[in-house]
Amino acid sequence: MSAIVDSLIEKARAAQALVASWPQDRVDAMVAAVGWALYKEANARACAELAVEETGMGVFEDKLLKHRKKTLGTLRDLQGIKTVGVVEADEARGLVKVAKPVGVVAAVAPVTNPTSTPASNGLAILKTRNAVVFAAHLFARRTTAFAAELMRGALAQVGAPVDLVQVLPKPTKEAIRELMSAADLVVATGSSALVTAAYSSGTPAYGVGAGNACVVIDETADIAEAAAKVAAGKTFDNATSCSSENSLVIHASVGDGMLKALAREGGYVCSDSEKQKLAGVMWPDGTALSSSVVGQPAAALAAMAGLTVPDGTRLLVVRGGDIEHDAFAREKLSPVLAVWTYSAFEEALAQVERITRQCGYGHSCGIHSSNHEHVMQLAESCHVARVMVDQTQCFANSGNYDNGMPFSMTLGCGTWGGNITTENITWKHFLNITWVSRPIAEAAPDENELFGDHWKANGK
Repeated sequence: MSAIVDSLIEKARAAQALVASWPQDRVDAMVAAVGWALYKEANARACAELAVEETGMGVFEDKLLKHRKKTLGTLRDLQGIKTVGVVEADEARGLVKVAKPVGVVAAVAPVTNPTSTPASNGLAILKTRNAVVFAAHLFARRTTAFAAELMRGALAQVGAPVDLVQVLPKPTKEAIRELMSAADLVVATGSSALVTAAYSSGTPAYGVGAGNACVVIDETADIAEAAAKVAAGKTFDNATSCSSENSLVIHASVGDGMLKALAREGGYVCSDSEKQKLAGVMWPDGTALSSSVVGQPAAALAAMAGLTVPDGTRLLVVRGGDIEHDAFAREKLSPVLAVWTYSAFEEALAQVERITRQCGYGHSCGIHSSNHEHVMQLAESCHVARVMVDQTQCFANSGNYDNGMPFSMTLGCGTWGGNITTENITWKHFLNITWVSRPIAEAAPDENELFGDHWKANGK
């Protein structure tokens, strides 16, 4: 282990040991102080400004909104939650559950969300009396370090050890691997290669699969409303969110109407030749998405591809081809939207499954529909952890004030996406639980209840 990583882990363990026995009220005061330091408008603006300046990605106003909203939403979800001592008691079963910290968490932050992800994860990690060492993306290290300094200042203000929050100063791939191996738990948000490295670190890890949200627009949808919500998600922060709408599967009867509605929202529908020019810019080697297009506005993308688009164009729309061979079926991390059409709903289900298999398997999908049966057919058939109904996908997936999803910037994708959980990663994922069991009256199983029907049908 390098001396730098060794020092970070040593300081984190010492700091975490100091708060491991803190009572709930002191923990909550610490979390409130850190939350306010992150949410305070002047600080949040500085975070958003630095993120755009350093990474060259996204939109300042959207990053500011995302940072503040995810911070406040996380604090709301943490309010009143007990993470110290007995957190559950079941007298009938003679069980008591006691919450314990996990220790030192290595939290890897993505370049697309260099402050909102550390804010969301950091608050949950501190609420559970753990220490965290953030590893930023190399192109966002100053931004993540700035957010961490805000957190450290708040810790000092309330008498908490500042080394509960630290940052890996030189986040090279090798240093990040060493950090993940040395920590007690890893939470990794980023590329598939990063998540694979997290799971290969030898340390328990929560990873996040790729996002590639595919949204169904059926014949019962409110087209104008659906177009407005899709456009809002596709253009928010220039689509840097992994939850951003990436593809639409539209019923043929409303296909033209949906494209016209998207045009009213600032969408430009590319011709086949324009699509090919755009593909050459986005996937210059035919395989890997170019970093030069990530988080860039639609007008800039059009200029790169030599396209002439109307003033006010907010998103570029392409018609999808053969799903397995069309790069536009994959995650695009830019305001580019691919559309397919279908006739029978079973065809829509198959298309969503095929698109998410290309990229985003296990992550999420959505539907705009007033047909409850269609909603449930999608939920029951598609291999995703989240189905958003009549909502802007990138707002809703990670928690919004108008839905019940837990606020989180780290979204598990289950075994479909190579992850350990399908849940949004929250405070409960940063706890160890000790079970205390006392004897109860014997409740032996009744063989007749368990096997009676089988015996009647098949004999003993």
